[in-house]
Amino acid sequence: MNEVISTLLNHRSIRHFQDKPLTEEQVKTIVACAQSASTSSFIQAYSIIGVTEKEKKQKLAEIARGQAYVANNGHFFVFCADLHRHELIGRMENKDVLPSIESTEKFMAALIDAALAAQNAAIAAESMGLGICYIGGIRNNLDEVKKLLKTPDRVIPLFGMAVGYPEKITDQKPRLPFAHIYHENEYEQDEARFLNQLEEYNQITSSYYDKRTGGARKDRWTEQIGEMLEKKSRMYMKDFVQKNKLDLH
Repeated sequence: MNEVISTLLNHRSIRHFQDKPLTEEQVKTIVACAQSASTSSFIQAYSIIGVTEKEKKQKLAEIARGQAYVANNGHFFVFCADLHRHELIGRMENKDVLPSIESTEKFMAALIDAALAAQNAAIAAESMGLGICYIGGIRNNLDEVKKLLKTPDRVIPLFGMAVGYPEKITDQKPRLPFAHIYHENEYEQDEARFLNQLEEYNQITSSYYDKRTGGARKDRWTEQIGEMLEKKSRMYMKDFVQKNKLDLH
């Protein structure tokens, strides 16, 4: 097993960081690795905002409902879908790009570009001995995030990434079994088989939580996800995206 595969297979979210900032060289390396990710048709429809001001990090932590590691880390990155620069390109080249920019297809391309860049950044950081944690909680109030980060129309802050030197390393959460994720040639639709796999996975996750918490939790995965999905969350998102002149067609 090579070092890249070892790094990937050893991923886990880190939520406790040392009080030690990343160096400028580390930040530049992580961003350069993010930019080396594949991008749809070379469109590069994303931007990364590094947040270093304590007040802004604290505000983002509050928006994320008190996640302390949003404020306390070595560096905080915010990954954005960004088609603002492409609107400017249209003006530069005297091309009618707005129908394309405002399409669902280009919005999806921007989302995918940002996700690919972020995962490259995560792998780069972990290969340097750093820990990372993705932060979707900034989407709890994107109006406030946009004000805080001063993002223009056609730019959507998607998620944050806390990066830093691990203070505490937690156990790795078990993932769904290979056979439940990987389909060959066509989507497996044997429902009974699916349900059996989920029941087996429930036993694995329940044992994981039981061991990790000393018996305080014994969550089954389907129970946990079912309860999460039953609660409506961030239902304003479609209106917010369209208000920012994306995904209109």
